[in-house]
Amino acid sequence: MFFFVETNNMHIHFIAIGGSAMHNLAIALKQKGHTVTGSDDAVYEPSLTRLAKYGILPSKMGWYSENITTDIDEVILGMHARADNAELLKAKELGLKIYSYPEYIYEQSRNKLRVVVGGSHGKTTITSMILHVLKECGREFDYLVGAQLEGFKTMVKLSDAEVIIIEGDEYLTSPIDRRPKFHVYQANIGIISGIAWDHINVFPTFENYVEQFKIFLKTIREGGTVIYNQDDPVVRGIIEESDINVLKKGYTMTENYVAEGTTFLKTGNEEIGLQVFGKHNLYNMEAAHLACKELKISDEQFYHSISSFGGAAKRLELLGKNKDTAVYKDFAHSPSKLKATIEAVKEQFPERELVGVIELHTFSSLNKDFLKEYKGSMDLADIAAVFINRHTFEQKKIEPYGENVVKEAFGNTKLNFFNNNEILVEFLSSINYKGKNLLLMSSGDFGGVNLARLAEIALQKGQKNKGNENIR
Repeated sequence: MFFFVETNNMHIHFIAIGGSAMHNLAIALKQKGHTVTGSDDAVYEPSLTRLAKYGILPSKMGWYSENITTDIDEVILGMHARADNAELLKAKELGLKIYSYPEYIYEQSRNKLRVVVGGSHGKTTITSMILHVLKECGREFDYLVGAQLEGFKTMVKLSDAEVIIIEGDEYLTSPIDRRPKFHVYQANIGIISGIAWDHINVFPTFENYVEQFKIFLKTIREGGTVIYNQDDPVVRGIIEESDINVLKKGYTMTENYVAEGTTFLKTGNEEIGLQVFGKHNLYNMEAAHLACKELKISDEQFYHSISSFGGAAKRLELLGKNKDTAVYKDFAHSPSKLKATIEAVKEQFPERELVGVIELHTFSSLNKDFLKEYKGSMDLADIAAVFINRHTFEQKKIEPYGENVVKEAFGNTKLNFFNNNEILVEFLSSINYKGKNLLLMSSGDFGGVNLARLAEIALQKGQKNKGNENIR
C-alpha cells in the first residue's frame, strides 16, 4: 500500500483521524510498524470500519488533552480540528513536532520531482489520468489524490520512487496554517486546469481567490514548468503577467469527434477511442498528456494507455444504461463543473433529452450571494431540478430560502425545486425515460436517496409512475 523511507518506529498521533486522507495515512503508518493513535469528534464510514480493522479507531469520540504525551514523536493535524483543539494546545505546550497533512507529504517528498495538479476543476481527473498512464507504462511513482481510484488500493503512496503526483487542493492547509494546500508542495511541474470562484467562506472575493493561483505560480521551483489551460482567459491572464522563471506550456483541446456514443481522438494518422467524454475531460486529458511528456512518456505510450482510462471516481460515473437511456452521477457542485458536466452529456447524446438534477450542498453553493453564479448553468437540461436538503441549511447555519430565490438565481423559470427528498424521488420516478438520460450531480447524497435503485427505475423505459417505493 504505502511505503515510507522512515525506518525507525515512531509514535504518531493524528488529530482528526477520521478524514478520508487522514485515515488512509494513519493505516499506512500503522502497517509500516509505527505506533499510531488518533482522535476525532465523529468518524463515519468507510473510515470507521477501516480504522477499527487496524486497531486505531479512537475508543471514544472527542478531544482529550491527556491523549497528548511526551512519548509522541509527531502530530499530524487534520483540517477538521479547530485552532483551540485541546489536543493541539497540549501538543504545542509540550513542544511536539506538528505537521499538517500537506506539510507531512512535502517532508516525505522533498527530494522527489513533484508534479502538482491545481485548478478549480478537473484536479482529480487530471491526477487520475497521469497515474493511470504511468501505471500502464510500468513506471514507479508516488501519489496523493483526493478520491479512491480503480486499480489503486489507497489514496496516497510514498516510497523511494523519484516522482510524486499530487492533487493540489486550494483549500486551507490546517486550522493553524491558512495557506492553501497547493502552496505547500513547491512543485517542479505545476498544472492549472482553470479558475472559477469557489470556497467563498475562505476567499470572499473572486480577486482574492485568483490571487491564490498567482501565489501558486511563485511556489513552482525555479527552472520548472507550468502547464496551463490557454483557453481559460483568467488562467491565461495570470500566466502572461507572471515573470516567474519557469517554462510555460499552454494546452488546448485535442481534435476529436463523437460516433455512436463514443468519443474518438484524432492523433496524427491514428484515431483513439475513449471511455470518457466531454470537452472538460478532453482538456483534462491534454493537461495529463503534457505532464506525462515532461516525465518522458512518449505520445504513443500516452494515447495507448489513456484509451483504457475509465474515469475518476464519482466523475460522470455510469450507474446503468440500456439502448434508450443512460444514468450518470457526478461530483459536480460548483457552477463551472455543473455547466461542463451537462454540456458533456448533451454533446455525447445529442438525440436524447436530458433530466439534470443538482443538489446544492456546499457552503459556497448555498450562500445566497454566491447563488447568482449559477445563472444559466442548467439551461441545456431539458428537465432541470435543484434539490436542497432542508437539514443542510441547519447544519451549515444558513438562513433557508425557497423556490423563487433559486429560480431567479439560476435564471430559469422552468426549474423544478425540491427541499424534500421523498418528493424529489416521486418526481424523478414519474418521468418516462425512453429517449432520455438522467444526470444526478452532488457532492452530498441527496439526503440518503438510494441512487442505484433510482437508476434501476429510470431504466425501466416507458413505465410511468412505477417503482418509486423502497428508494430511500
